Amino acid sequence: METSVLNRLDRTAAAYAGKVMFKDDSAQITFGEFDRLTKAIGTFLAGKLPAGAPVAVMSGRHVLTPACFLGAVRAGCFYAPMDGDMPKARLNQILGVIKADYLLVDRAHLETAQSLDFNGEILVLEDIRDTQPDEALLSQRAAALQCTSPLYVIFTSGSTGVPKGVITSHQSLMCYIDAVAKVLSIDDTDTLGNQSPLDYIAAVRDIYLPVSFGASTYIIPKNEFAVPTTLFETLNREKITALCWSVAGVELPAKLGAFDVGKPAYLKKLCFSGSVMPCRYLKIWQENLPDVLYVNQYGPTEATASCTYYVVNEKVDDDTVLPIGTPYDNYRVLLLNEDNTATPAGETGEICVSGPILALGYYGNKEQTDKSFIQNPLNDNYRELIYKTGDLGHLDENGVLHFHGRKDRQIKHLGHRIELGEIEETAKKIAGVADCCALYYKDKATLYLFYTGEATSKEIVLYFRQNMPAFMVPRKLVNLETLPALPNGKTDMQTLKGYFK
Repeated sequence: METSVLNRLDRTAAAYAGKVMFKDDSAQITFGEFDRLTKAIGTFLAGKLPAGAPVAVMSGRHVLTPACFLGAVRAGCFYAPMDGDMPKARLNQILGVIKADYLLVDRAHLETAQSLDFNGEILVLEDIRDTQPDEALLSQRAAALQCTSPLYVIFTSGSTGVPKGVITSHQSLMCYIDAVAKVLSIDDTDTLGNQSPLDYIAAVRDIYLPVSFGASTYIIPKNEFAVPTTLFETLNREKITALCWSVAGVELPAKLGAFDVGKPAYLKKLCFSGSVMPCRYLKIWQENLPDVLYVNQYGPTEATASCTYYVVNEKVDDDTVLPIGTPYDNYRVLLLNEDNTATPAGETGEICVSGPILALGYYGNKEQTDKSFIQNPLNDNYRELIYKTGDLGHLDENGVLHFHGRKDRQIKHLGHRIELGEIEETAKKIAGVADCCALYYKDKATLYLFYTGEATSKEIVLYFRQNMPAFMVPRKLVNLETLPALPNGKTDMQTLKGYFK
């Protein structure tokens, strides 16, 4: 039995030592080189840290970043990836939650790291990458890992204004990767094209499919997604066979007419997730690449990226709404009513997930963990945790799951889950904002902020840009004398929705 992802890395590094594992627009690294680099980083970190400690990592969009992650794992630790382009206030929040003693950065992010409120030690990748591996120490650290040990902590939006750190174990990650590889038939002949930021949950596919199965990953330059013709040229030059992209990433080339001038000739499989796919764009992909395997994925970070999948065998039309499918191996999906009873077949209920793929909880946040990960109310006989997603769905007569949106104030925007409460908590910190309410206009994928007070729209937007990720900055701001209220004193959100346009 594999106790950690290191078992997989040891195996693929030995089998594919000379093969390119990761490549970007200026460098590449083979499996053997990657293995040696993780051992160098791991040896250095193991000399500094006890097993089981967190390592914060802030590194760029290049081939060395996955080695930083796995280097932390070699040390018997787990990593918390951070996007250095985020506002400093957000990075400080993450550091405040993870409370790591060490922050590992590449030299390009050293200045940013030094400007943060971090009291620990900053380690520069380029300064430690030539550390002589201590195989005995690394073996000792690897032996201490269990399949339930934390592998990484990825931060998502939190309703209280503080980001939540979702803890994923080795076992959960391996279960998910094996399930995805089975559906997509991923093996050592595949080259993946990475779209997602490397600190984001979707990137685990692009990192751990190579680690597990000897596939390769090309890290596509971020700017190429704004020029789809160049993007397609890159996919062909690198002979990309598989893409695991956000819906927005799939949508953009079709929307901007990339297929009018070319097509990804080597592509064999495409899975997408993060939001509802507008099928008028998927239709363009199907018409141009009819032999590609298309897979719609659904699932939260708390269930290791995706928990259900749907193979799109039918030809879609502009108005087709895709199901979100059936559970991956090692996942169980159930629907619950408001009173925690089972939802009858065909009726709409809250989508809940169980299985070894559940997160270990939220880092340093027992209260939120206990609230979100609960005993299955349908099982009184033994301990079985479930995660209540807050999403609504129904099962059709074939047992296929269909998505019906959110039940609470968490939304999906630009592929990110956002707590509207966090938007409001941030706005309330701004001088001149007396009261506020954040809403999401799904039809136009627009974040609204309704507020009272003397603050200007410019002041509010500037504050958000300085303190929050770009995808959490409200696009429409509406200043009101008072917020409309219901008889119980709560904000009348239906009245506010009348401002949507």
